[in-house]
Amino acid sequence: MSEKPNVLLISTDHWPASFFGCAGHPAIQTPTLDQLAANGTRFTNTYAECPVCIPARRTLMTGTTPRTHGDRVFQETMPMPELPTMAQTFRDAGYQAYGVGKLHVYPQRDRIGFDDVILDEEGRQIYGVVDDYELFLGDQGYAGRFFEHGMSNNEYSYRPWFFPEETHATNWAANQMCRVIKRKDPNRPAFWYLSFRHPHPPLLPMQSYMDLYRDMDVDIDMPFVGDWTDMDDPCFSLQIDFDRGSKFTPEQIRGARLAFYALCTQIDHQLRVVIGTLREEGLLDNTIICFTSDHGDMLGNHNLWAKRTFYENSANIPMLLMGVKGDERVGHHREDGRLVGWQDVMPTLLDLAGIDIPDTVDGVSMVGDQKREYFYGECDEGLRATRMIRNDRYKLIYYSVGNFSLLFDLQEDPKEMNNLAKSPEHAGILAELKTKLIGELYGGDEDWVKEGELVGLPNKHYTPGPNRGLTSQRGAHWPPPPASNMQQIEWYSADEK
Repeated sequence: MSEKPNVLLISTDHWPASFFGCAGHPAIQTPTLDQLAANGTRFTNTYAECPVCIPARRTLMTGTTPRTHGDRVFQETMPMPELPTMAQTFRDAGYQAYGVGKLHVYPQRDRIGFDDVILDEEGRQIYGVVDDYELFLGDQGYAGRFFEHGMSNNEYSYRPWFFPEETHATNWAANQMCRVIKRKDPNRPAFWYLSFRHPHPPLLPMQSYMDLYRDMDVDIDMPFVGDWTDMDDPCFSLQIDFDRGSKFTPEQIRGARLAFYALCTQIDHQLRVVIGTLREEGLLDNTIICFTSDHGDMLGNHNLWAKRTFYENSANIPMLLMGVKGDERVGHHREDGRLVGWQDVMPTLLDLAGIDIPDTVDGVSMVGDQKREYFYGECDEGLRATRMIRNDRYKLIYYSVGNFSLLFDLQEDPKEMNNLAKSPEHAGILAELKTKLIGELYGGDEDWVKEGELVGLPNKHYTPGPNRGLTSQRGAHWPPPPASNMQQIEWYSADEK
């Protein structure tokens, strides 16, 4: 049993696939992850089935699509479906399984198959739990003070971290994982899940990482904006998204991007400590490592921010895979352009570990021969419903309200600057992708189709309302806030949606 490989799965929150030096990004500093990519395979066409936290994590932990696990919205109080989880499947095969960081399940202390979880739930005490990170801060003398920084978990103001370096959530998670690795039972293989909460806002990098970018005189790239954003009558969902992007000055945008990159580099450097611990414990050569993210962040591109869209910065996510020493199924210095998603992580890691994949899994092993013809994505229902079909070259994004389509040639236009949906030369590919999209619709989406054609729903006009919760701003957590404040839950849920 001890000869079986260990598995370290690392996930972040809000990290786009392009945010690596090895991906050609002009500003971001990711030396550790660049080397990890060189040590294995970087899957360049990885997409979020549903680019928002909770549905994505259901997919990751069960290997299933939203259609199977039941959430394509953000159902924060829905328990994990009764399906074999990745952690439980590893445990059933004799592994010890431990998680550290953000799990984002309900109830919050549901271990979903892990032996134990050291939890960072970003201070969501409204659901009844004081997590382990807040307990740690209390032990250091900072009980209930985490949100004194005044930054919201869902907007793009920024400032440096304001407590000692070792108390930062990124450093805490890395340190906890190092301790878990050191406590490994030497007679059994291990499955470890390290889930960083950042670079998800609040944007609170340590001052030293903001200084790193300034000292290197890195030219922070500014957002790019496609010609399709200047439309006269946007569909309802884009009206909302464009409104959010209208609030920032160029100086604020540049500062937010710098702070976001600083959070990414901090994670990158902390991973050196985790990998160094594996090496010094004599475990590195027999450990599979996978780095990924639940979704990306638009960060101002096309005048859009955050997630829940199927443009590249939001939906195209990292997927770096390093096998055990000498495993030619993964190899090294490889790039793989096949279409993959979070449903494929579970079967891939089980495959590499020589463990049978449960029949309930929708995904396929990324190191096998099976490849998709196209990839389907879905997010939201009702007024904000958005769907995606991506083949080896083209992407269709469809908004049901307004019956609005965007078509991009990602081979010639990787930044999605030109919408080809009305191009006569591309009418055939548009019709082909719409046919594939119609074939994927379920759960009421079928009403968007009449006589075999997508007709959608009438457009609506968006009128901005008040933001009384300041985008889910949190308050003083000592004494702890009420455990069942429904108004807080509604505000939090609305901002995530």
